[in-house]
Amino acid sequence: MNGYAMYASIDNSEQHELVEKHVQLVKRIAYHLVSRLPASVQVQDLIQSGMIGLLEASKNYNPSQGASFETYAGIRIRGSMLDEIRKSDWTPRSVHRKVRMVAEAVRGIENEKGRDARDHEVAEALELNLNDYHKILQDAAGCRMFSFDDPTIMADEPKSGSTYEEVGPLEALQKEDFQNSLAKSVAGLPERERIVMALYYDEELNLREIGEVLGVSESRVCQIHGQALIRLRARMTEWFPRKNDK
Repeated sequence: MNGYAMYASIDNSEQHELVEKHVQLVKRIAYHLVSRLPASVQVQDLIQSGMIGLLEASKNYNPSQGASFETYAGIRIRGSMLDEIRKSDWTPRSVHRKVRMVAEAVRGIENEKGRDARDHEVAEALELNLNDYHKILQDAAGCRMFSFDDPTIMADEPKSGSTYEEVGPLEALQKEDFQNSLAKSVAGLPERERIVMALYYDEELNLREIGEVLGVSESRVCQIHGQALIRLRARMTEWFPRKNDK
């Protein structure tokens, strides 16, 4: 049953009113997310999954916990949308393979030279021209670009299970370790890559807006973002067990 069908079947009038009042919240979050995702992601699909999150929030909300319903529902709505995106990974295997290949080249160059790998060095190591290399960076920026909540988002397989499952002590510790490692790796990025990451993930600007801030084209921002993601992967290799390509 999709979100709208579930909404129509609500018997509790108070719950029905709560859901109806916050439908626009679902749409607002969906349009905000879709502006940061590849064109293959349809806003209506996000709205459908967001409605399911809203319905779950209306059933499970406990005002004694202190958070307002809108705050609580926003978390559930966004989580439901992200779960849907994770389950329907749009990225071809060839993109994952190329990202791993570039990350390995970046890691090798940085280990050898003791500094940040440069575009022309990576392209040369891979026997690619710069245009082809930049195309890989753009593809990388479209791969799992919506969140850094945990290492599975940057790994090669979508996360299984619900966003709302309880997290055990070991999982919580691993997530904290990952976030600490990620923060350290982001801090060590070249300045422009670090700025793009901050504007994209902290300030939640889209690529066009970041381009306006930096005075470069949207496609160039996409390349810088992709380079940052690949560099992070190269520097956090312990979080990404190597898999055999098929």
